[in-house]
Amino acid sequence: MTEVRRSAKKASMREVLAEAAFQLFLERGFEETTVDDIVARAGVGRRSFFRYFPSKEDAVFPDHERCLADMTALLEAADGDPVQVVCDGAKLVLRLYAKNPEFSLQRYRLTREVPGLRTYELSVVRRYERTMAGYLRARYEGAPDSALRAEVIAAAVVAAHNNGLRTWLRSGGEGDPEAAVDHALGLVRRAWAEVGEEAGDRSAGEDIVVVVASKDAPMWRVVQRIESALGED
Repeated sequence: MTEVRRSAKKASMREVLAEAAFQLFLERGFEETTVDDIVARAGVGRRSFFRYFPSKEDAVFPDHERCLADMTALLEAADGDPVQVVCDGAKLVLRLYAKNPEFSLQRYRLTREVPGLRTYELSVVRRYERTMAGYLRARYEGAPDSALRAEVIAAAVVAAHNNGLRTWLRSGGEGDPEAAVDHALGLVRRAWAEVGEEAGDRSAGEDIVVVVASKDAPMWRVVQRIESALGED
């Protein structure tokens, strides 16, 4: 019970600091706001801020650490189609934004105005992408081009997710963000399914037949051996 109280207190203080910081960023501007301003608004000491946030930038994105942990847990527990699993992981990020539209829209506008925040946001996105790629490398271990496959799929899923999410943010929160992201992720799933078919992806457990024949063997003999191996008349 004591641990639960400590955890709740920690989450509460983190939220108080994040809210105070964001209010000041909107009122005064990000560059003009200092850590001293934030702790004064929150009514706590300077050390309290750095206990929860390494920098002002981190206070703009206070929820991503928890979301990244949730995504990691989801990927570790999942046992399905790898592409679908990472798409499900990406949707955790979407729901993070969609559950508080007003804050998400304000943060989007702020990151567009402050280049340093845009750079920080890209580093956050990259952490999600690395997490997905790590999961995919483990799932595709032993397959041809497993590392390349993991990186390409992770990058495509992140790009599709961000396209849908930013379309919603640019619209001012109009429409259904989940529908937009689902549509974008659907393109990734279909595209990868087509690539897998064209490449003769054997992950579904198809039989592989290896026929050994001399280079001088006539083609009819090679075909006959293949048919015999497949059990065809």
